[in-house]
Amino acid sequence: MRKIFLTVFVFALCIQVIAQDAMHRDDQLNTITTSVPFLIIGPDSRSGGMGDVGVASSPDANSIHWNPAKYAFVKDDMGIAINYVPWLRNLVPDISLAYLSGYFKRNDNETIGFSLRYFSLGDITFTNNNGDEIGQYNPNEFAISGAYARKLSDYFSIAIATRYIRSDLTGGQTLTGSGNMSTHAGQSIAADISGYFNKEVRIVKKDFDWAIGLNISNLGNKISYTETAIRDFIPINMRFGTSIGTDFDDYNKMLIEFDINKLLVPTPPSRNPETGEINGGMDPDVSVVNGVFQSFWDAPGGPKEEFREINYSTGLEYWYNEQFAVRAGYFYEHPTKGARQFFTMGAGVKYSVFVLDFSYLIDASSSINGSNPLANTLRFSMTWNLGEIANSN
Repeated sequence: MRKIFLTVFVFALCIQVIAQDAMHRDDQLNTITTSVPFLIIGPDSRSGGMGDVGVASSPDANSIHWNPAKYAFVKDDMGIAINYVPWLRNLVPDISLAYLSGYFKRNDNETIGFSLRYFSLGDITFTNNNGDEIGQYNPNEFAISGAYARKLSDYFSIAIATRYIRSDLTGGQTLTGSGNMSTHAGQSIAADISGYFNKEVRIVKKDFDWAIGLNISNLGNKISYTETAIRDFIPINMRFGTSIGTDFDDYNKMLIEFDINKLLVPTPPSRNPETGEINGGMDPDVSVVNGVFQSFWDAPGGPKEEFREINYSTGLEYWYNEQFAVRAGYFYEHPTKGARQFFTMGAGVKYSVFVLDFSYLIDASSSINGSNPLANTLRFSMTWNLGEIANSN
């Protein structure tokens, strides 16, 4: 049983915490961890090639992850995307994320979106206290989402998404050595609230598409894997960003985006090593609503540490003749909050109604070479703009 919890711990730690080796005395490592961190993995190659931006980029079939409100401005009547991400391959060879998403327009103002996210943690061997093998299991997690997006004006839309989350890490195994505590799959219901503003503006005698996006995602109840009262926050997250793009001529167009990102869950407080009492920060054992509001001022290091909890990402996308795309981006997380720092690159090709994309992640953190489990991450995406088929007929 120890092996599975060690694997789960390493996985959660690596998504939120890839810490550098040396810290200054006043820069103490204090990362935020949650349950089901697979919910905030960027699933698609387009955003993956642009530094994990996406809240204000032009809408596509994968918009439900980044900002469901973008669906209201999508051009085609229907679309679907399939994505695959081999994850943390520097640590474990068989962890992966599969993601299916799509949408259909009800009319010019309303769009319905959906997604299915499946995360496999590979094969785990269960052992008893004596080290004897008692079986194998494939821990897995999945989430099913639906979204409704509506235009409130020619320039602004809002959306709400709901999500069912199931995380089965133990297959119902019993924890020996802890009073034979039984385990079960963790479950949660969550919602996203988002907005999207898009308008054409005139700059230096040229038309630009300017957009702003905001998405607060995974607002939902805590998760527990045992019958105890211990429950963990899911990754409630706020993403805000802006983008600007233009067509240089009939063949060339470019988009640039900048996002900021923050987890809306409590920051671990500092504690007295002898008594365990909190001597800095706030008690993290609070309700979901209190935890969201508390997350803006509960860091034990004060405002300085709160600003360190914000991640920054920027990306660029260039299309030639609406057939070939190249992308690049950069993502930054403060060293005391996880130290994820990486460059990304990607490309895409469009043929008729079909788009094929891929992206690649290049480690830029100050950790030891090869120690960053996110290094060399690949993403693969296939998208079908089915509305174009109907229009051509």
